[in-house]
Amino acid sequence: MQLRYSFRMYPNGPQRSALARAFGCARVVFNDALRVREDARHAGLPFVTSAELSKRLTEVKKTDERAWLGEVSAVVLQQSLRDLDTAYRNYFDGLKGKRPRMGAPRFKSRRDNRQSVRFTANARWKITTGGDLSLPKVGDVRVKWSRALPSAPSTVTVIKDAAGRYFCSFVVETDANEVPLETDVQVGIDLGLSHFVILSDGTKIDSPRFLRRAEKKLKKAQQALSRKAKGSSNRTKARIKVARVHARVADARREFHHQLSTKIIRENQAVTVEDLAVKGLARTRMAKSVHDAGWSAFVRMLEYKAARYGRTFIKIGRFEPTSQVCSQCGVKDGPKPLHVRVWECGACGAVLDRDINAAVNVAKAAGLAVSACGARVRPGAIPAQREETGIHRDGQTTVVGIPAL
Repeated sequence: MQLRYSFRMYPNGPQRSALARAFGCARVVFNDALRVREDARHAGLPFVTSAELSKRLTEVKKTDERAWLGEVSAVVLQQSLRDLDTAYRNYFDGLKGKRPRMGAPRFKSRRDNRQSVRFTANARWKITTGGDLSLPKVGDVRVKWSRALPSAPSTVTVIKDAAGRYFCSFVVETDANEVPLETDVQVGIDLGLSHFVILSDGTKIDSPRFLRRAEKKLKKAQQALSRKAKGSSNRTKARIKVARVHARVADARREFHHQLSTKIIRENQAVTVEDLAVKGLARTRMAKSVHDAGWSAFVRMLEYKAARYGRTFIKIGRFEPTSQVCSQCGVKDGPKPLHVRVWECGACGAVLDRDINAAVNVAKAAGLAVSACGARVRPGAIPAQREETGIHRDGQTTVVGIPAL
């Protein structure tokens, strides 16, 4: 399985300037190549191939107008062309129905909050004996390693986020470094807002509501931003302060998701969740609370951790009447408004907690699906996760992704 490991970087002043040049040059090459292909499309000419774009890039670097492209590693520029090819491929695959539809490639802006460049093995980057990351035409950048990489990576992606933080990201092949004990426990999970997770064994875990708790500080930062003149340096500083508040909220939410998903995967052999229509719920009056909960990210974590450690992960259909069926006798009692949290079954007289009853029905629906097929389904391909735990210089852990399992 492929996993992505990201670590916090601390470039000094000259190194930040070199990375800014690399970000800018990669953006210019991407936009120039996109403009060439768009001009060819409007003129009715054939699609410009990657080889032709690479050849044009070599010629453009020799001109006076684009001579500054030679100040950065050539690998960064070539990888920017590869990114454009990937964007076109995803767009065409969406039109053919091979993947969810997405828009056509668009021009990048220097005001984009997130910027990145990628170095392959041809760039001859390396991790020094002192633990620094040596990048061509940038230098040896200090990295705070939270753990050792499980295998040697071939590429590294340098990322600058909206809060002005730098990360180096590696995608590596990895095996399970810790296999949990085998167990015959199967758990059903019902996701909610007042309680983030309700398990079929009756356990309820409250929702931390990280965004709600940070609203006062976020409001103050956004008010300060609105008072700054557009285009001024003070507005840029205020924007970064707002981005840092959002980054702390996202990091805390991601840490909560990772710790809870790891605990559930370790303690249960089979995990069952309901496929929620998150996009639809995000259009309702509960939109802020739905986004603050982050159900989709949590379910994705459960899925890839189950695949990594040999657990069974099952999704049931979103139209299963889990809140309408009595978990004791199986009689469907009809829909109930959201304010009804406890109800009595008209058939057997059992007094049922709405959330726990739904979690039990989720587990039962998964059990029926497994018995119907008669065998455990082989898990599909799991995409590499984005980020990894990092540590600040003062020793405090700042979570930007996967904690140690």
